[in-house]
Amino acid sequence: MEAIEAKLSELADKLKLVNFTDRLQLEDNRVSVADVNRPALQLNGFYEHFEANRIQMIGMVEQAYLNSKTEQERQDIYRKLLSYDIPCLIFCRGFVPEESLMEVAYERQIPILGTERGTSEFMSELIYELNVLLAPSTTIHGVLVDVYGEGLLITGESGIGKSEAALELIHRGHRLVADDVVEIRKTNAHTLMGRAPQITKHLIELRGIGIIDVKSLFGVECIKESQKIDFVVKLEDWKKENDYDRLGLEDEHMNILGIDVVCHSLPIRPGRNLAVICETAAVNHRQKKMGYNAAQELYRRVQDNISNGQNK
Repeated sequence: MEAIEAKLSELADKLKLVNFTDRLQLEDNRVSVADVNRPALQLNGFYEHFEANRIQMIGMVEQAYLNSKTEQERQDIYRKLLSYDIPCLIFCRGFVPEESLMEVAYERQIPILGTERGTSEFMSELIYELNVLLAPSTTIHGVLVDVYGEGLLITGESGIGKSEAALELIHRGHRLVADDVVEIRKTNAHTLMGRAPQITKHLIELRGIGIIDVKSLFGVECIKESQKIDFVVKLEDWKKENDYDRLGLEDEHMNILGIDVVCHSLPIRPGRNLAVICETAAVNHRQKKMGYNAAQELYRRVQDNISNGQNK
């Protein structure tokens, strides 16, 4: 499997980092590990188990230690640290790298970045962004809509009515995330985040009409940049001979990037209001997450009725 890498330039743009080594182009640098290291032990000369493939950060403690050293000692520390092929070195709290470090950085072609933010707070956001950028990803042909806060992924064959259902949901006050192609990232062991590719963001294709811009036509309140995928509705042509689930005692699932997502197969017939059904499915899914299952409640009532009848 090919290793996933993130562009350092994209990370720097997202976090608004200052590039002290402005003669180095960040587009050529890559990050492949979502963890971050504060090299306090390494500044003191301990490099056993050093994770050189992580982004290195200088905070208050590290800077105070460096300030306690002589200029020659600091230069030796910088040369030793940057002898490893680290992705970059980030200074927090507005600290500015000294000239001796910059010389080594240019020599080793290692970017030196900076931020005014506090070390712990910045580290948390940095790790989050790295997890998003480095998450395993895939694309699915479908539509992703935020319905009552639940991420609904609508799938099905081309032309079956996915975009039309999304348009009706938008009219009913819900928000479009992606149409036609959904980019999905596995941000942790239990979470799938979906978004639209940049080229199709905010756009819907309607057969017979063409491309419409949801943001321009309906306003910014009708679109959303990204959304956690909570459940899937699979649209399919209704066939009389098929036996469709009518109770929902046991959930079906679709496996996406190793995560099982609840999936409802919805047969399409003339006269069925897909938007209302999708809304109901979203509310029912939320209700199940809160601990109430209507199908199980019906089963309990039937069992109680049978037991009461036998006791008479």
